[in-house]
Order: sequence, then structure tokens, then C-alpha cells
Amino acid sequence: MNPDLEHEAAGAEAGRQLTQSHWGTYEVRRAEGRPCGLEPLAEDPDPSPIGLAMWDAYRSPLRVQRPAVRRSWLRQGSGAAGALRGREPFVEVEWDEALDLVAAELRRVRERHGNEAIFGGSYGWSSAGRFHHAQSQVHRFLNSLGGYVRSVDTYSLGAARVLLPHVLAPMEELMASHHGWDVLAEHTKLLLAFGGLPAKNAQISAGGTAEHRLRAGLAKLAAAGCRLVNVSPVRDDFDAPPGSVEWLPIRPGTDAAAMLALAGELVRSGRHDSAFLKSHCVGFERWADYLLGREDGIVKDAAWAAPITGLDPQRLRRLADELVGTRSFVNLSWSLQRAEHGEQPYWAGLGLAAVLGQIGLPGGGLGVGYGPVNLMGSPHPRFAGPTLPQGRNPVGAFIPVARIADMLLHPGAPFDYNGRRCTYPEIELVYWAGGNPFHHHQDLNRLARAWARPATVIAHEQFWNAHARRADIVLPATSTLERDDIGWSVREPLMVAMKALQPPPGQARDDYAIFSALARRLGVEAAYTEGRTVHEWLRAMYDQGAANARAAGIELPGFDAFWQAGEARIEGPAAPVVMLGEFRADPQAHPLKTPSGRIELHSETIAGFDYEDCPGHPVWLEPVEWLGGAAAARHPLHLISDQPHTKLHSQLDHSAYSLANKVAGREPLRMHPDDARRRGIADGDLVRVFNDRGACLAGARLDAATLPGVLRLATGAWWDPDFDAPQALDRHGNPNVLTRDVGASKLSQGCSAQSCLVEVQRYDGPATPTRVFDGPSLEAAGERARR
Repeated sequence: MNPDLEHEAAGAEAGRQLTQSHWGTYEVRRAEGRPCGLEPLAEDPDPSPIGLAMWDAYRSPLRVQRPAVRRSWLRQGSGAAGALRGREPFVEVEWDEALDLVAAELRRVRERHGNEAIFGGSYGWSSAGRFHHAQSQVHRFLNSLGGYVRSVDTYSLGAARVLLPHVLAPMEELMASHHGWDVLAEHTKLLLAFGGLPAKNAQISAGGTAEHRLRAGLAKLAAAGCRLVNVSPVRDDFDAPPGSVEWLPIRPGTDAAAMLALAGELVRSGRHDSAFLKSHCVGFERWADYLLGREDGIVKDAAWAAPITGLDPQRLRRLADELVGTRSFVNLSWSLQRAEHGEQPYWAGLGLAAVLGQIGLPGGGLGVGYGPVNLMGSPHPRFAGPTLPQGRNPVGAFIPVARIADMLLHPGAPFDYNGRRCTYPEIELVYWAGGNPFHHHQDLNRLARAWARPATVIAHEQFWNAHARRADIVLPATSTLERDDIGWSVREPLMVAMKALQPPPGQARDDYAIFSALARRLGVEAAYTEGRTVHEWLRAMYDQGAANARAAGIELPGFDAFWQAGEARIEGPAAPVVMLGEFRADPQAHPLKTPSGRIELHSETIAGFDYEDCPGHPVWLEPVEWLGGAAAARHPLHLISDQPHTKLHSQLDHSAYSLANKVAGREPLRMHPDDARRRGIADGDLVRVFNDRGACLAGARLDAATLPGVLRLATGAWWDPDFDAPQALDRHGNPNVLTRDVGASKLSQGCSAQSCLVEVQRYDGPATPTRVFDGPSLEAAGERARR
């Protein structure tokens, strides 16, 4: 807790006290004047239960209590036995020794190899709070040292973030400008969702949310008579009122073919909006040649798409009729583009919406999309809130975020990205604060081999998870509940003074305190801290956010009043949010940021890159792993690794709420009863899921809402490899031991986790208890001295 603010949180305050997390805003429960737990925010219509588990989860014995150094690294120095990361004990040391070791290693790498040998991408959501955002802190620190190799894009949106600026608009701009839910309820008559609209994903917003809107928004649409159609391998990933959704079960990875067929049916019958395509789009004629078969001799219609997608061709034709006959909206799940050729369903979905000609009309057009996070559909005003400046990074080298294993395994090798030919840098040191690469990345066994390559891995961590256990130096970091911060998220109605509620466990420190001490040792303290305390940073960031709010017509109280009150309502000019409405009304006065200023159905820029796996307009490209391909002969089940409902990624997997969802201590594997019956699997059985990349144990849950031939294994189980078992068997049910580590295409190099085939069998092997929640083997410094 910052001493400047300690008195503010010490006793009970008038009115309520709030804190914030990615899962929502919570009220602090008190007993005898002291914080003792969390309760849902009273005005949140659909609060997430995940955040309620924080209170006990952050007091877990799995917390990193003291600085610790891997035994071989401490004895032999950098580069010592990298293959033993994750397999040998740690030695706990005093803070001064740990900081001296880190500073000396940073100095060594910079002097001998240059800043281009430091990887500081440090990808992940970290914790809520705008100042103690770990990724911002590590980037600011490394920039003060002269820079670092960074990563670009995200695992969630690798393909879309690269594609959409070429053909429509930057992803961040689109996310913040979706139609408000009230606009959809008033105007939309048919909502066609590819990949569902699950409330479990919309529990979150980066920085925190104050009102969860998805369930209520869908209920309003259903009550207003809007038809809801879900094209998905999963029936229950659309959280509208029971009986209000039509399910069209589609083979995973084939959505682009269905979209092309719908567009092709409309173009072939002359029902496309030729006026809109002429005034607001470029490249339609080139794409129409492909749809009509003039380019390759194959007409992209319902009859063509049916054997690819598994959809009924007559239903596809009727759906095309229904879309063109009313105010319709096409929503695209983020999962569609987390696949091989993931750019294609997003580009094809844009093409379908353009052919319908309703982009920019209230309740019409395209969403990219409702469901993945809570932001989309918010009616609240938008402004740039409090942000910690990260400084300038003078190092030009970078990687697409999902190519980290390639970088570590193949330094000096070339790679393509968004029209550029780049080279993987040679990394000597990895510095990570916030996030967990052994959750996000694909083919974890391959990543573990790559992780053995750097001389040193340094991690700031709260828990002894797989990431911490594979570091050389682990520095214990505080959690959201143990420090003062500001909670804020785009288009949310509340800003929160997040006052520390619990003392840090053991010797845990804020990232800012850790980096300040390192900056002092390395001679860059002034550049990093600017001479400010935590309190002074909070005030400066708040004041900048308030100035931005004022420019948007929103008045916030002064910082002292805000901190005393504990919260500030964000109220400003209210106007219906209509996505791309200004562009629709006047494309000349309000052009898009694409090269042409219009929607690009054929992109001369992308065509000029000459990528065989991402040509100049939307196409159907067969992935290596899908149920219609040759690979299905050996591994006949398609694995969907979706987001869990009990945690955000791997955060709080050890919480009581997450553990209650496990089956025999493993992550649940959902499969159709027919698939289970053929394999002799009953509900609750322990099963082994496998392919040539790896294997994991999971608990079977029979589920008729999952398409036959499809499995669902949510991400987020802490990786728990049994190194003595074949294929380094994961004991806990992490799907990323199975997923394929290849880029979506040369354009984006995005994550392609959803293109994954597996087989499953009942596990009748020896009992293999999970070990990941046991904690690592730790030695005290005194034991080291005796040795």
C-alpha cells in the first residue's frame, strides 16, 4: 500500500467502497470496520461471479512470497541448464540480492549483445488498474534502458487486427463504435451470428466493467421480435432467452465458405445492393468474378458450400432470402479468425454485409463482434482515460505475438508479416511481467523446448504457475487488492478509486517499486520514475484523463474529490451509437482509413503482397486440419479451445470457483454422447485427448449441444506436464498441448489454435494426480549456504 494513501483505506468510509477487476466492479464487504470480502455491484444487471473469488484466491499459499532464483542459475550464472527450467528447485533470496542479480544480468546483456537481445513483449491481461498495469510498467522500464524487442497484435485478434485496417478500419476503433444494444433492439430484425454470442466471454473488459450488458441486450432483441440465428458447432454459445435462437450447426473452420455462399446466392440472383457497392466499396467486380466462378470455374453457392460446411443447402438459400429482405446484422465471433486462414471469415463476413448494403444503417451491417468482451454495444460516452505513458522504444525489431517460439528456436530466420520481410532476433534475455505464455501459446511442448534457449528468463509473478516455474529469477508481485490504483475501461459508466484492501503476502512488491529499485541500480531512475510517487502518478494520470473527458463533454470531479468519494460517474452527451453511421451518410466527408477511403472487397495492397495463403479478396482456403480433410483420418475429432466461464484465460484457475468446475480435478471436455458411446466413454470418466503434438487428461462431460465430431476443452487450466510420461502428458487438461503453432497466414502470422484435430480415449492408465497446485520445491538461502 502506498503510504501517501494508506490512511484513506484504513477505516470504514461513508457510503460504499469499490474495487475493480477485468470481471467487473465489486463492493467491499466490511466486518468490524475492516474489509473482509467482496459483493456484486448493486447496479450491475448481470455481475460476474469470477471476481468474487479473488478475495480468497489472492490469499492462497500458491502466492510467490519471496524472491527466488532457480538453483542451477544461482550456482552457475546465466545460461545454466535452461532445459531444467520447470524441473528443479528454486532458492529464496533477499530482495537486495535478487535486484542485484537482475540489474547485473541486464547490464551484461546490454553491454555484450545490445538491447536487441532483450525480449520484453510480456503479453497478457495482467491485472486491472491503469497505473499498475504490468505490461505498461515493464515496457516503460525497458524503454528507459534503451528499448527491447517487442511483440505486436494479440492472440485473440492476430488475423483481424492486421486485415481490417486494410479493408475496413482498425480493430480498436470498430470495437468502441458498435451499435448500442438499444439501437439493435429498435432496428434489427434478423441477427445472424457466426460463432455464437456467449455471455461467459462478455464477462470481461480490459480495466474493468460496471454493467454487464450482453444477456439483457439479447433479451431486448428477442422481446422486440428480432430473429436470432446461430451458425456454430455449439448450440448453447448464444445466451438469449430459451427458445429464441435457431441453431444451424456448422463444421468448425468452414464459416468463410458459408458466408461466400450467402453472398454468392445474392449476387447470382441480382439481389445485391449495387448502389452501396459502387458508392462505398472498391473491388466488388473482382470479388464477384470469384463468387460467380469466372476466376476458378467454381460457383460459390449453397450447393457448393453444403458439403464443406455440413449445412443444408436449402436452408442456406432461404437464409440469403431472409437477410436481404429485412434489416439484418451479421456478427462475427473472434474465434473464427483464431484459425488457419483466419483472415478469410472476417473478410468474407464483411463482403456479405457489403452485398446486403446495410453497413452504417441503425441496427444493420457487421459486428466484429458482440460477445468476446463487454465493450461492444455500450451506449456510454467515449474518451481516452488514465494511461501510463510507456516512452519511446528505439529498438525496431519485433515479432507477431504468436511467433515467440519461432523466434527463440530460429534466430536469424526470415518471416513474412503484413507485406514486410523481417528477421527473427537472437534473444539472450526474456523479461516478463503480467500474463502467462504457458497459457496463451500453442503447442506448449514446443514452447518449452524454445524456452530453454535464452540465457535468462526473469518473471514478476503473483502465483507459482507454469510461467513462474519456468523462469530463472522470480520476483513476487502484488495483486489488484493489495495496491492503490484507478479502475477505468472504455465506454463504461464508472471510474473507481481502487484502494488497497489486503496487505501483500510475504515480501511481495508492486511492479513500480521493483522497477524503481532496478532503475536506481542501472542509473535510469529519473527517466523511469520522473521523480513521482505512486500517488503523484495516479493524480497526473487522472488529471490527463479528466482533461480528455472534458474535451468529450464529460465533467469529472477533481482528483482529491474522486479519491475521497471512491468513484466517479461518467455522464456525458447521450446519442445513439450507430457503427459507421457517418461513413454511410457521406463517404467523401467521412472516409475510412483504408487506402481507398472505402470498404475494400478486393485489396490491391494485399494482392500486391503476393501471399498464396491470403490473396487479394475473400476466398475459401482449406486448412490443414479440419473434418473435411485428409488429416481427419487419423485424428477424427475437431477440438475447439474456447474461453472458460470460470476465469479469464488462466487467471484464478486455483480459485474455489474454478476448482468447482473441474471433473476429477481436470478441465471438463465436452463431447457429443454419440462420440462418447463409440469410444466407451461415460460422463465423468477420465479421458486422454491426444494428437502428434501432445496429450492431456480431462474429465468427460457428455453434451448434446456440441456437434458430433467436435470436442470442447476450455483454455486456462494451469499446465501440469508429467515429464516421465509419453509426450510429456499434461495432467490437468490444457488444450494448448494439442493446438498447432503456425501462423494464420503470412499476412498476420496470427494464432491458429482453432484449427486442431485430435482423438480421445478413456484413460485406464495408472492414477496420475495433478501436481500444479502443490507449489514448487523451494530452498531457503540458509540451505544454499550449507550446500
